[in-house]
Amino acid sequence: MERRFIKLYDAYTHTPLPRREFLARLTRLAGSAAAAAVLLPLLEGRARGDVVPPDDPRLLASRVRFPGETGELTGYLARPLGDGPWPCVLVIHENRGLNAHIEDVARRLALAGFLALAPDALSGAGGTPQDQDEARTLIRALDPDAALADYGAATRFLAARADGNGKVGCVGFCWGGGMSNRLAATGGVAAAVVYYGRAAPLDEVPAISCPLLLHHAGLDSRINGGLPAFEAALKEHAKPYTLHLYEGVNHAFNNDTNEARYDAEAAALAWSRTVEFFEASLGKAP
Repeated sequence: MERRFIKLYDAYTHTPLPRREFLARLTRLAGSAAAAAVLLPLLEGRARGDVVPPDDPRLLASRVRFPGETGELTGYLARPLGDGPWPCVLVIHENRGLNAHIEDVARRLALAGFLALAPDALSGAGGTPQDQDEARTLIRALDPDAALADYGAATRFLAARADGNGKVGCVGFCWGGGMSNRLAATGGVAAAVVYYGRAAPLDEVPAISCPLLLHHAGLDSRINGGLPAFEAALKEHAKPYTLHLYEGVNHAFNNDTNEARYDAEAAALAWSRTVEFFEASLGKAP
């Protein structure tokens, strides 16, 4: 798909741009309402089969409740069958909230040998709604520091579980990638993976206490604009990090529910690097 359509969709989902204006601009770019109607489902994503089915017999998956800093949190927990203890990974969702795709990511991690927890940052708002626009609006209304504190509570919940080995890492996507960067500076995680997430505030970099694995899309100018200063600060304070720039791919290249931006080759490579990084930092499945 042409970059001009993807850039418009990014403006709609992140600026934000009102939906009516987005649709009007899409129609003008596409040349007609009919052409825009064809492009819209490709941009917004369509349902695909789960990579790991919810009832996969190799896994145990369930919804859980646990205490957060702002109140009770809900989430999706997945782990391999057996007694463990398993290395633990916190999965931090995009700005669409805890949806079926993120639950599938948690199951993929479980299948790789991890105890994975995907909290719902919108627990206090009644949970992630089905409507993506509503979810994005609710995410934008969150107090980022309060959300960070809730994710800190989630790491403590994971670290204390008897089926975990006490070592917790985090992986975040888009909005969650920015949270993952910030969580690395709280002292609560042993490893942090970022998929095309906003750089941490530079004054938080000195407090980063774990290695970072950063996956960024070569065409993602909006996010990549903050990388040079972030890298410079990481180097200045001698923080361990690895940055991979995937050339020719778009923001959200890992999300296989979005046909317009998904890149299978980059996603597979980033995933293999993520699993290897977590195994090295958190331990392997028993």
